[in-house]
Amino acid sequence: MANSLKVIIGAGETRYPGWIPTQENELDLLDRTSWNRQFSASSIDALLAEHVFEHLDFEEGILAAKNCFHFLKPGGYIRVAVPDRHFRNQAYQELVQIGGPGPVDHPAASHKIVYDAKQLTTVFETAGFVTNLLEYCDSDGHFHFHYWNPDDGLIGRSFRYDTRNSSEKLGMVSIILDAYKPLIL
Repeated sequence: MANSLKVIIGAGETRYPGWIPTQENELDLLDRTSWNRQFSASSIDALLAEHVFEHLDFEEGILAAKNCFHFLKPGGYIRVAVPDRHFRNQAYQELVQIGGPGPVDHPAASHKIVYDAKQLTTVFETAGFVTNLLEYCDSDGHFHFHYWNPDDGLIGRSFRYDTRNSSEKLGMVSIILDAYKPLIL
């Protein structure tokens, strides 16, 4: 997408060429007014939100997804990654749990939900998106991976890009989902 408008939501220190990083104080997912200060309806080609939606409760997640939908162009997408409730790793679950200890630079106490793939899909489909799960654990804890292009939004906490993972052991995974705004509404 040459000259496309691609936005990272809650970027923190993340910077990718061609992507505009935003912080919560600049772009509040729940406040359409904050979106309107920077963007027009149906103006964004792609959004990226890595480990952001777990800081919203389920209903807030739906509202945020509706705001994303409103500002994406038809055919645009959001790539979302959140911690996975079904990943069978006790240390990971303690780290990501609601009210859990979390790392010092990213306190998990602000986590309001730990999603499973079905819940995350529901959030975005309720907002009108067509979804595609890229990485997730099923309810039995089995990890599923479908190839995705990092140029469409790199997720660091993923099977291929997190250094805690190896061919012998998974140390960090996320639910990763692409949600597309239909071309015809």
